[in-house]
Amino acid sequence: MCGIFGIDAHDDAANHTYLGLYALQHRGQESAGMVAWDGDQMRVERGMGHVADIFKPRDIRRLAGRRAIGHTRYSTAGTSVIANAQPIVVNTSMGPLGLVHNGNLTNAAEMRQRLEAEGSIFQTSSDTEVILHLMAREPRRDVAESLILALVQVQGAFSLMVVADDCLIVARDPHGFRPMVMGHLDGAPCFASESCAFDLLDAEVVRELEPGEVVVSRNGRVESHRLPAPARPSRCVFEQVYFARPDSRVFGDAVSQARLAMGARLAREAPAAADVVVPVPDSGLFAALGYSRESGLPLEFGLIRNHYVGRTFIEPKQSIRHFGVKVKLNPVRELIEGKRVVLVDDSIVRGTTSPKIVKMVRDAGAAEVHLRVSCPPTRWPCHYGIDMPTREELIAARHEVDEIRDEVGADSLAYLSLEGMLGCVSGDADSYCTACWTGEYRVPISAEDRRQAELFPLRSDDGE
Repeated sequence: MCGIFGIDAHDDAANHTYLGLYALQHRGQESAGMVAWDGDQMRVERGMGHVADIFKPRDIRRLAGRRAIGHTRYSTAGTSVIANAQPIVVNTSMGPLGLVHNGNLTNAAEMRQRLEAEGSIFQTSSDTEVILHLMAREPRRDVAESLILALVQVQGAFSLMVVADDCLIVARDPHGFRPMVMGHLDGAPCFASESCAFDLLDAEVVRELEPGEVVVSRNGRVESHRLPAPARPSRCVFEQVYFARPDSRVFGDAVSQARLAMGARLAREAPAAADVVVPVPDSGLFAALGYSRESGLPLEFGLIRNHYVGRTFIEPKQSIRHFGVKVKLNPVRELIEGKRVVLVDDSIVRGTTSPKIVKMVRDAGAAEVHLRVSCPPTRWPCHYGIDMPTREELIAARHEVDEIRDEVGADSLAYLSLEGMLGCVSGDADSYCTACWTGEYRVPISAEDRRQAELFPLRSDDGE
């Protein structure tokens, strides 16, 4: 759950990287950072919080150079502290290196134990640092060769960038779990987790990197390499369900159109005798619109989201029930009162937020609440970079659909089928990872990494 951006051979590299990160803020709000190469040294700036709060004009001016990479972080491995903020910058026998990473390595703890036993000293608890230590142990004159040797030894999900004194390297894991797009801005190669970053910059989208591809840009000249071990494609369909911005293209699809199709398919699979369709903002909007169009029921914005809520706030007395949800969402009584409501959301994870939203809609006068979810029940945790809790915390791992309906207090509850969801995205259904719904993990998780996940369960950004 991170966003990364990089650009090579541009006189205003840092400022464009800042804008790219600004467009990718939805992929991580915990910390952000940037490193630029000015021809003499690496200059780095990192901080906790949002991009606009961390980078001031003086910081951008200080990050001089024609090559830069940046990162917005939401931690799925490693604790939420400034030491784990990226980029991670180190000095090596190959010169200074800076690295940013989106994804999760499934053998990171195992590799870290081995490296520490051999004398490596780690500065962070992030799995990303493992890659730099592996590179340092296999130095090559060509930094890209050293990175490829390191990536062959790790498993799991990674879309990453490395900035060196002579090049920018971008790599995507052989399974293609996480997205990575290449573009051009005034002739300068640029790279981003999502195409929406290029829209802000008026950059041209060139193509998506292939699974297992390593692209090297040297002063604007681009060459492509391949990791030596091809693998079964396992693109994360949760990107299209929830995580990516709807104005992006991911895995060849316009995200908005995929979500519209999921909503329409959901209306066919699980119709409801109702009066209005209400989205749970913002992630349920396009699925709700698709449901509305297919069902013929009017779409009403019966829930309004406060977009200015920070990650933390001071909670008043406990007498204000469900404060954490109410500070983010508020019902519009005039649109809901007396109506049979189809409430459309993208997913239910822990199942702690949904009951509060359903009750909020009922308290606003809804006659009935029919909850519809535009993906299948989430029964298994993700080990590849989407922030999800342990299996014991997932409501669908403990309860059947009817029991979840009663738990959340809805009159009815239905999920989109797995086949229906996969029918709404392009390409072979077998090319997508569905582990969080099916439990089929295509890349093995080491025993130590599984133990670490159980010791330090992940948090959910939506309060669930």
